[in-house]
Amino acid sequence: MEAYPAPPPPPPPPSLLHHDDQAARGGGQAFLASNAVVLIVVPLLLLIVVAVAALLLVKVCRAKGRKSGNMTSCNSSFRKGSFDRMQMPVYSANGSASAIAYSPDVRSCIHGGKLGCPMQAWQRRGQVFTYRELELATDGFGENNVIGNGGFGVVFRGTLCDGTVAAIKLLRREGKQGERDFRTEVDLLSRLHSGYLVGLLGYCADQQHRLLVFEYMPNGSLQRHLHPASRKQSHKPLDWWTRLRIALDCARALEFLHEHTVPAVIHRDFKCSNILLDHDCRAKVSDFGMAKVGSDKINGQVLTRVLGTTGYVAPEYASTGKLTTKSDVYSYGVVLLELLTGRVPVDPGRPPGEHVLVSWVDSSDLSSLLLMARQALPRLTNREKVVEMVDPALRGQFSKKELIQVAAIAAVCVQSEADYRPLMTDVVQSLIPLVKNSVAASPTTPSRVQVSVAAS
Repeated sequence: MEAYPAPPPPPPPPSLLHHDDQAARGGGQAFLASNAVVLIVVPLLLLIVVAVAALLLVKVCRAKGRKSGNMTSCNSSFRKGSFDRMQMPVYSANGSASAIAYSPDVRSCIHGGKLGCPMQAWQRRGQVFTYRELELATDGFGENNVIGNGGFGVVFRGTLCDGTVAAIKLLRREGKQGERDFRTEVDLLSRLHSGYLVGLLGYCADQQHRLLVFEYMPNGSLQRHLHPASRKQSHKPLDWWTRLRIALDCARALEFLHEHTVPAVIHRDFKCSNILLDHDCRAKVSDFGMAKVGSDKINGQVLTRVLGTTGYVAPEYASTGKLTTKSDVYSYGVVLLELLTGRVPVDPGRPPGEHVLVSWVDSSDLSSLLLMARQALPRLTNREKVVEMVDPALRGQFSKKELIQVAAIAAVCVQSEADYRPLMTDVVQSLIPLVKNSVAASPTTPSRVQVSVAAS
């Protein structure tokens, strides 16, 4: 009998096939859903763990800082970044800038910076000191260490723990203005680095105490040399080429503030007592408590209340409160006239008409100097009257040609109209050849000065 193959099994019902397909799809979706949950939850857990670890680390670091006593120098108002409002970059003397969120000294204060010593010179800028450290440095702020006194407070000569001699200013300004001046000076000088500005080594904000620590300038202020308060304070008169070099150093300082910093910084209290001299009588500008950051607009004008010293304040600023870099230029012109004449800006003891230095200069036919500056004439018509104005302490030891040129610069700087005053860059470029010629003509001038002038 012939065998036939078995018939194939009947296909499953369509309902069963559909059920199996749905089951497979459901399993895949469940798998994807579980993976998605893992991908979301695990990173969140990791972030939480990292955040908790960071918080614990910060608390441990701050606890260590408190134990070491570093945080005692940081007043509570300094921990909130109150210095961060200006958001200025750090500027060096070569004009380069690197943006930082806040001053390096404030950074160390916020995070309990290490006060260990000794420190290298380049590391000391912006160091935070305790009141006890500075008290020890000045022998208890003894009178024998006093090197300056004024409305701002007292300046002491002190020796830091690493042997560095420093000028320690104990501020006595009370109220909001004193606190504002302190913050301004710390913030600006920690950001502005120039060889023509007195360097800030550090500060102290320990409870109610406010102190600033500066590099020590052994020859004191220019005021003491030009206008000694008594015979005991009298110094050897500054010779002609030293005065020219001081004028150039000061001009470079203002040039740096006005034209190498963005926005410009207006000193607002530029005067002889704020110009300090090192052991070589090289000048540096100090006291930035009243400094103001200029506007970034074209004219750079800032409307503010009038501050400054009588005799140095520009007339447009005194009358309107409108402050620009040209206000500093006016003050520089007054200082230049002091270097030339040896007179103070305001002297009630002088005869009528000579009380105010700028007015006396204007009445001495120095308008011809302004005419020379505007028209670039090679000669002056009133040289003899210019020579009569010179400081008698020079005893005729100066170049008449250089005198006339410097007097012309001063005359333009003290113009009543701010627009007629020059930029400090122009002043610097005008003084450089005069200083070089004066140094070359001086037989007692060491070659070191020639190199520094050429390089400056």
